[in-house]
Amino acid sequence: MKKTITAYFVFIILMSSCAQDSKKDFVVTIKTSHGDMVAILYDETPKHKANFIKLAKEHFYDSLIFHRVMQGFMIQGGDPESKKAVAGQNLGQGGPGYTVDAEIIPTFIHEKGALAAARTPDNVNPTKASSGSQFYVVQGTVLSPAEIENLGFNQMQLMTGLRKMFEDPANKPLLDSLNQLYYSGDMPAYQKRLFELAPRVERATGLPIINTVSDQKTKAYTSVGGAPHLDGEYTVFGKVIKGLDVIDKIAAVPTGPANRPMEDIRMKVTVEEVSRKKIAKDYGYVFPEKKN
Repeated sequence: MKKTITAYFVFIILMSSCAQDSKKDFVVTIKTSHGDMVAILYDETPKHKANFIKLAKEHFYDSLIFHRVMQGFMIQGGDPESKKAVAGQNLGQGGPGYTVDAEIIPTFIHEKGALAAARTPDNVNPTKASSGSQFYVVQGTVLSPAEIENLGFNQMQLMTGLRKMFEDPANKPLLDSLNQLYYSGDMPAYQKRLFELAPRVERATGLPIINTVSDQKTKAYTSVGGAPHLDGEYTVFGKVIKGLDVIDKIAAVPTGPANRPMEDIRMKVTVEEVSRKKIAKDYGYVFPEKKN
C-alpha cells in the first residue's frame, strides 16, 4: 500500500511539473525600423492585458507612430490619429473610444523596459483610468545612491502636495519653473527638482512624504534605471524582455514640437501564444510562481 501511495504522489508531482512546462502565455512583439522589442504582459493586470492583446490581434496598432519621445524618460505611441497624421500635427488625444480601469500594482515599477498605459491628468481623471490604446515604454535613467535616498519620498503624496500648493497663486512661479523643466525634456533635472522640493511640500501641506525604499526599487533603479516619479500614478502592465537597446535608439532620435520625432517611427504589434518554458529558454524571462 505504501508503494502505491508513493507512486501516486510521484505521479502527481510529474503531472504538476508537466502542466507548468506546458502553460502558455502571450509574447508581444513591437516591430519598428530601429529594431524589435519583445514584451510579456502581467496576469495581475488582467484588464490591460486582455485589452492590449485584443487590439494587437485586430491590427489596431499597425502603422501607428511613436508620437512622443523623450530621451532619458520614455517613448509613447498608440494614438490611432497618428496613422495618417501630417507633419507637425498635434497628437496624443486619440483612442479607441473607451478607457481601462486603473490596475496599479505597487511591485510593478517604472524600471527601464516597463510597458505602461498613458492616461489623462488627475484633474479630469481622478481614478487614474488608462487610455484605451496609448502606451509608453520606459527608458529612464540610472540613479545614484544619493538619488535612491530621494526615493524615500512618497511620490504620490508629493504630487498631491504640489497640486495643493499650486492652488495658491503665490506659487505660480514654482509651477512655471517645473513646467519649463518638464517640457524641456530634461527629465533627470525635473526629477531632481521634485525631490528637492519634497521637504518644502511636506512643511507646507502637512502630508507625510517620507517613505521606505524597497530593495526591489533600489536594485532596479541603480542598475537598469527607470522613471520612479511615475510609480503609483500609472498602470504598468508588462515588461520588455528583449530589445532594451531599441528603446535607446528610438529615444535618441531628433524631435520637434511636443517631442514628436522629426521622422515618423511606425510600429507593428503582434502577439503570439507560446509556452512559458519556451519564453524562459528564448528570452531568459522566468514567470514568478504564484503563491497559493
